[in-house]
Amino acid sequence: MAGPRPACRPGGAGARRSTWLEQGASQRSRARPGGPSTVDVPEVTNLPVPPNAVKPAGNGQGQCASTTTIAFAGALSGANAQLGINILNGVQLAVNQHNSANPNCQVQLKKFDTEGDPGKAPGIVTQVVSESDIIGGIGLPFSGESKATGGIFEQAGLVHLTPSATNPTLTQNGWTTFFRALGNDNVQGPAAAKFITGKLGAKKVCVIQDDSDYGIGLAKTTNDALGAVAADCQDKVTTGQKDFSSVVNKVIAAKPDAVFYAGYYAEGAPLDQQLVTKGYAGTFVGPDGVKDDKFIQQAGDASNNAFFTCPCVPGELLPEFADAYKGVSGGQAPGTYSLEGYDSATILLSGIDSGIKDRAGLKDFVKNYDKDGFSKHFKWDSTGELAATTVYGYKVQAGKIVYVGTIG
Repeated sequence: MAGPRPACRPGGAGARRSTWLEQGASQRSRARPGGPSTVDVPEVTNLPVPPNAVKPAGNGQGQCASTTTIAFAGALSGANAQLGINILNGVQLAVNQHNSANPNCQVQLKKFDTEGDPGKAPGIVTQVVSESDIIGGIGLPFSGESKATGGIFEQAGLVHLTPSATNPTLTQNGWTTFFRALGNDNVQGPAAAKFITGKLGAKKVCVIQDDSDYGIGLAKTTNDALGAVAADCQDKVTTGQKDFSSVVNKVIAAKPDAVFYAGYYAEGAPLDQQLVTKGYAGTFVGPDGVKDDKFIQQAGDASNNAFFTCPCVPGELLPEFADAYKGVSGGQAPGTYSLEGYDSATILLSGIDSGIKDRAGLKDFVKNYDKDGFSKHFKWDSTGELAATTVYGYKVQAGKIVYVGTIG
């Protein structure tokens, strides 16, 4: 991901979006082990849909061949599958709304499970690009699998939008088919550092990273931004690790005000739980890869000390989207990157409704796109990065992840 921003540029699209988002004020104090964080960052409870947001239904006049297909490729199983499922649900909602409103253009959605595994994803993506009816894709969610498959998409000329992969190097490969629908970790890292030292008031921070491309890149950009505040208690964990005793002991000995974990919830949750069990009394901060209800379920009461950063808008606070989303998710509220998945699919559907019938045309459509979505304004530079992006803050409150405002 995150995986998957700079401060909003004055007068830019990101600035317009940030004016719709309230910011919470804060006052720092220490968290109690196992109890709620006493860092006072007020919750924001409602957000409007941008007035000019493009919607999947369009004008209802779309016409296309019955074989017209877009694909979702990403983790639908595996340790961090919920992040992929969140995105797929958003994509499915967009396709459903489009097809309901456009009887003469019934776009098909094919789903491919990569398990979030960079070793397995190339085989899956090879299958995706081999199906000629697929003219655009959403995915892949994670940076490692995106790195492993970008060349396959490029060779096939198949445009794809990632709603969540945030490693900065993904847009440095010369790919013309890769578009990132969020800010990368060159902006999330500094925003996280600003949030931790500013709103949370930390004077000493331990940065812990996993061994994924996402975690390695995000740890570096966060450490660089923290500067002297990043203590000598930095450490690493591995994917699938269960026992974090050595890391926990190192953190406890350092007595930091905050721990920033660059990785995913599968390891972040037990790490936080073991820290609190050992008496850690500071704040635990995770990025978009940790921001999921699965983190709370797995960390239990220890999660009450947690905050999150994410270049993602909280779709659950947009009633128009949230209410409709429950119809495809079994009643569940939108999760991390659900809204970005919805917007990404909407862009591809808009291109199809404009009369585009092939991969080359849809790639050019995305390249020249310049419109508002539900989550942000979408306009890309020549590398596939958004022209303007924003990072948002969240916290755990009463067993739920709640939004606290724009942080960068």
